[in-house]
Amino acid sequence: MKVIVFVSPKDTVLDPQGAAVEHAMKSLGHQSARAVRIGKTVTFEIDGEDTEAFRKELDQLCDGLLSNPIIEDFRYEIEA
Repeated sequence: MKVIVFVSPKDTVLDPQGAAVEHAMKSLGHQSARAVRIGKTVTFEIDGEDTEAFRKELDQLCDGLLSNPIIEDFRYEIEA
């Protein structure tokens, strides 16, 4: 199955890259742009079935390797 992990800075963490992109958007005439946050996407394929145990392992993988739990949040989608 295919897993797509979305990692983004926590709302309480300063995001200078997001601020720079927001500034650029406004300078290009998109004045309504606000609260821009920059994150990353990790996509991979893995064998297994979508069970509670599988999701627990996936949570550990995301929390321990793919994101920094101190400054980042993550969510994921599973595609069959």
